[in-house]
Amino acid sequence: MQLSDFDYSLPSERIAQVPIEPRDHSRLLVDLGGGAVEHRVVADLDEIVRPGDLLVLNETRVIPARLRLQRSTGGAAEALLLEALDAERRRWEALVRPGGKVRPGEVLSIDGTGVVRMGDRTAAGDTFEVELLGDDDPLLTLDRLGEMPLPPYIGERLDDPDRYQTVFANEPGSAAAPTAGLHFTPELFTRLDDLGIARATVELVVGLDTFQPISTDDPLDHPMHTERYRVPESTMSACLETRAAGGRVIAVGTTAVRALESAAARGELAGRTDLFIHRGFDWQVVDVLLTNFHLPKTTLLMMIDAFVGDRWRTLYDIALQEGYRFLSFGDAMLLDRHA
Repeated sequence: MQLSDFDYSLPSERIAQVPIEPRDHSRLLVDLGGGAVEHRVVADLDEIVRPGDLLVLNETRVIPARLRLQRSTGGAAEALLLEALDAERRRWEALVRPGGKVRPGEVLSIDGTGVVRMGDRTAAGDTFEVELLGDDDPLLTLDRLGEMPLPPYIGERLDDPDRYQTVFANEPGSAAAPTAGLHFTPELFTRLDDLGIARATVELVVGLDTFQPISTDDPLDHPMHTERYRVPESTMSACLETRAAGGRVIAVGTTAVRALESAAARGELAGRTDLFIHRGFDWQVVDVLLTNFHLPKTTLLMMIDAFVGDRWRTLYDIALQEGYRFLSFGDAMLLDRHA
């Protein structure tokens, strides 16, 4: 296996800078197997799913986790809070810039008020432990001072922060959205409900691997960071019952996949996972995946390769030829690993 196996040419103009309105009018490339596709929109999902199918959604909620700060020297700094390290959400794992200059104990400020106190590097080596200062609830502090952590490839300003939030988001904690879920609307859910399509939820706090490309020549040597996940017992039971009855488990997004397959592989419904899904993976839960188009040379693309094999290249080529929009605010594809 080589890193080039997961590379493709993505022109910058194909990276979506703003979301489509309404949400469910994003295009949907439906995988029929063997390179055959249908071109639909997400709003057509009620015409594509089957009675007895189960949708599984990651209900994590994005927090305004990016803080633009100032050092005591006057220089600019930035902290991206990745995951809370205590129940009070006072201590966080964070990406900090300039990471090579800040020191443990240094206080980073906004408008002269201390906001973040630096701690030591974490065991991972590329993140820091930091503390949010002040007497307010930390989430209120972030609501007041933070920005939604849009990916670096999005250069446009987001006028409505809720557009980087799913309509079903619940538990605050993620530094990135489960972007496949951004396509859903209450109206689409109503139509799916009318068909009897069941829904279940998981939680996976989107972690550092969302922000980092594969860093090694042999992609299997890439170190996976752990992410916190939770699969309710009712969700896992619904998945098992759906498959036993001949229905399909449809994961909405790669984060839902990681939560479900981690629970099955580890035999634990909650915890931390560094599950690395690549070629040869023993799929146990997910049958169909609704996902956006991913960056080259990433573990997310390796997961797609594990799910549908080499035909991902054909599907991506078709999407590029047909003008699909890529990445977080882009269009989606519906993949069936049994096709």
